[in-house]
Amino acid sequence: MKWQNALKDYKHYLKIERGLSKNSITNYEYDINKLIDYLETNNITVSPINISNEVIQPFIYDVSKNVNPRSQSRLISGLRSFFSYLVFEDYRTTNPLDLIESPKIGRKLPDTLSIEEIDSLINAIDLSKPEGQRNKAILETLYSCGLRVSELTNLKISDLFFEEGFIKVTGKGDKQRFVPIGPSTQKYITIYIKEIRSHITISPLYKDTLFLNRRGKQLTRAMIFTIIKQLAEKIGLNKNISPHTFRHSFATHLLENGADLRAIQLMLGHESITTTEIYMHVDRSHLKEVLTKYHPRK
Repeated sequence: MKWQNALKDYKHYLKIERGLSKNSITNYEYDINKLIDYLETNNITVSPINISNEVIQPFIYDVSKNVNPRSQSRLISGLRSFFSYLVFEDYRTTNPLDLIESPKIGRKLPDTLSIEEIDSLINAIDLSKPEGQRNKAILETLYSCGLRVSELTNLKISDLFFEEGFIKVTGKGDKQRFVPIGPSTQKYITIYIKEIRSHITISPLYKDTLFLNRRGKQLTRAMIFTIIKQLAEKIGLNKNISPHTFRHSFATHLLENGADLRAIQLMLGHESITTTEIYMHVDRSHLKEVLTKYHPRK
């Protein structure tokens, strides 16, 4: 089918020309498949290549009943990108999403943990179990390096440059950056490698992967979520937290302690400074202190 060839070409374009990660490409493909499922479910016999605005509008309305505005906006954006590509490659002449507006969504401020809450979570880890040392190294790395969960699970032993005080992180779009890592976190990772990881029978595919499960394979993102959720329940923390909460806390605490936004951007691997600027909204009291301390007309 012609649209299947178009979808294959589009995925190739996302990977080669836009340099998107496998996860991002999967999300774009998911949006398109959602539309195709809608057409099939409602017996609408039209190819996605020839679909009109009149068909797209009921689809968006149908989807909006089951998702929040942020998810709806992401879906519209994903489909708009696909149809823009089809126009550019002469598969069709117009974009059926041109007249459809995305819902207005407010900028969501990230949840953060206090230093005391992070300490409580880490101290709640049962170090008498083999996975305890691993989990401690995981949480220390998430917080001290500000990693995304996928960056953590993909971290390699060959990415550790402890003598130089850095780790090499592969982020979105397979872009690499070097992030500083402190002596304390280095210590916990070293303990895990020497005392726990060295006693695991490691699958050949994961010889270089840093954090492993008991079967010697790479940890899943879901497992990291589970570890953190269980620790939060254990200490009675009434916050909806995830691995990303440690990343947000890392950036917020750096800002509160005087780090400049550009440095935080580089460590987080944000392509645009605008993304990093969200942390300027987290603690306005800190900004007032900066003004009072440094402005000549205080």
